[in-house]
Amino acid sequence: MDLLEGQVEPGWIDYNGHMNVAYYHMAFDRATDAFLERIGLGEAYLKEHEGSMFALEDHITYQRELRVGDPFRISLQLLDVDEKRVHYFQRLFHGEEGYLAATCEHLSIYVDMRRRRSAPLPETVAAELASLLAEHRRLERPREAGRPMGVKRR
Repeated sequence: MDLLEGQVEPGWIDYNGHMNVAYYHMAFDRATDAFLERIGLGEAYLKEHEGSMFALEDHITYQRELRVGDPFRISLQLLDVDEKRVHYFQRLFHGEEGYLAATCEHLSIYVDMRRRRSAPLPETVAAELASLLAEHRRLERPREAGRPMGVKRR
């Protein structure tokens, strides 16, 4: 599921001459907003129903550099869902050359904003996610998903 296209802006470049890590996270966050809109949990839903998604955990991997002016696109693969949580995986590709530049594994939870406590996903959203999950379970699981972080010893 393609979610977002963009271009690396000059202000996103660090002293190493490539896109700074903070802007990778921002790009993934913007793609998350697009995903939430698509499943019916965007800003309009928050205003009308006082429910939203909160981030619980992210794991970003940096595969290859992006430099100023490079186009990019971000796709999403749904990995799992339960009554409150959504686990998904995003890939950020160079927009012309097609190489994988970064990945982001993300876990979020639905929150009742009146109580600021977790709550079950709305039925319509849960149904949409169940349908999407059935479709995405046919895809190969990303090799970076669930990967532990650490120094590998021989």
